[in-house]
Amino acid sequence: MIDAKLLRTEVEFLRKSLINRGEDTSPLEKAIVLDEERRSLLVQSEALKAERNRVSDEIARMKREKLDASAEIERMRGVSDQIKSLDAKVAEVEAELEDILMRMPNPPADTVPVGSDASGNVIVRTCGEPKKFDFEPVAHWDIALALGIIDFERGSKLAGSGFILYKGAGARLERALINWMLDLHTSEHGYTEIFPPFLANRRTMTGTGQLPKFEFDMYRMPDDDLFLIPTAEVPLTNIHREEILDGDVLPLYFTGYTPCFRREAGAAGKDTRGLLRVHEFDKVEMVKLTKPEESFDELEKMVADAEDVLRRLGLTYRVVLLCTGDMGFSSAKTYDLEVWSPGVGQWLEVSSCSNCTDFQARRADIRFRREKGAKPEFVHTLNGSGVALPRTVIAILETYQTQDGRVIVPEVLRPYMGIDVVG
Repeated sequence: MIDAKLLRTEVEFLRKSLINRGEDTSPLEKAIVLDEERRSLLVQSEALKAERNRVSDEIARMKREKLDASAEIERMRGVSDQIKSLDAKVAEVEAELEDILMRMPNPPADTVPVGSDASGNVIVRTCGEPKKFDFEPVAHWDIALALGIIDFERGSKLAGSGFILYKGAGARLERALINWMLDLHTSEHGYTEIFPPFLANRRTMTGTGQLPKFEFDMYRMPDDDLFLIPTAEVPLTNIHREEILDGDVLPLYFTGYTPCFRREAGAAGKDTRGLLRVHEFDKVEMVKLTKPEESFDELEKMVADAEDVLRRLGLTYRVVLLCTGDMGFSSAKTYDLEVWSPGVGQWLEVSSCSNCTDFQARRADIRFRREKGAKPEFVHTLNGSGVALPRTVIAILETYQTQDGRVIVPEVLRPYMGIDVVG
């Protein structure tokens, strides 16, 4: 959530940020009016409260002196009614203002390129060359079917379109990737492993920005008002919600595996075949809580940690800086990591690493003190996939396929799978 003070001090900055994101600016204009109304009502309320306090002292004096204070008492009843009415109006205006601010996206950092959609993204670097085959590489769905390691049809039978059933070596590959990535992030990249709940309450979902704006994109359990998490970013970021941390403990690095649930996956007009776009998928997530002045350096380190995963898997990938029109709601700056998948002939996103600055921390009230007695400040929060599995599995199957229909297991995964080749 943006700082409400910016409505008075940085209006043009906010307006330009919304325009650059391709967002409607009318909510901002409404917020400015509401903020002015709120401040005006507060001034009126405080003036009446001051008068009431003054007259209350006068009434007490009159009573001590046996004077008739009935007129002043009656007048103060009317003043009290006015105060109650004003305070009720303030609460109403504040609730409407907060709802608007909760739905406004994070302003992009000044290092983010301006663009209306993905065509405005910038390729920062490409690592490796697409593998050349002496045969025509096939898509992962054909490989998986031939090897019997993923059953798309029965996955759909069990839960519906966009849900996947892994079998045999396919299930082992999924588990191997999860365990290896967690080991890498905890033993070499400095993260603390967390195994969080896969359900989150409304306050937790609001803290990271999924609610209220994207509620209908989430899987919800209405009887309990709980949500299946769309990413481990949600619980990991909220671990220290409504806490004030000692600045000496920052930065905090968390990593964790969770399944992720997303209703919006498989939207009309998008390629939904195989593992390209699914409603449930596994992901190892990275989250950081940092001091404000360190957050953009920590973003670069997080990208390097995600790159390390892809490099060790021997996959060709590229790092893409997202433009203003293609960024997520909570992000101030985002890098996507995309792997080359020769069977489908596409660059596929497997990681998105974002600096959310103090946007989520304001919503979740996560603060720190630089020293004892210092005024609390909001932390900066960062999150990144380290990495998401479905498209990583696609890239592995298609990159390491052989002409005779087998798949070579990447070297780093062999100790976890216990085999060198699938098939």
